[in-house]
Amino acid sequence: MLVLTRKEGEAIQINDDISIKVVSVEGDQIKLGIDAPKHVDIHRQEIYQQILQENQLASELTPDSINLIKNQQKD
Repeated sequence: MLVLTRKEGEAIQINDDISIKVVSVEGDQIKLGIDAPKHVDIHRQEIYQQILQENQLASELTPDSINLIKNQQKD
């Protein structure tokens, strides 16, 4: 992990198209501004982990779901 020190108003650059700027520091909270192309998904880590878990659950087929699909194809 790369650890950088930045002050309010300073930024870091990732490749040519992503920059992360420290917008403000208030107590123990830091506000970041992220400038990235629209095709780049940006999530808080805990939300991203939830998305991964939900996708994993949705991709698992159970015998009940297989039977449900088979019965729908017969109609």
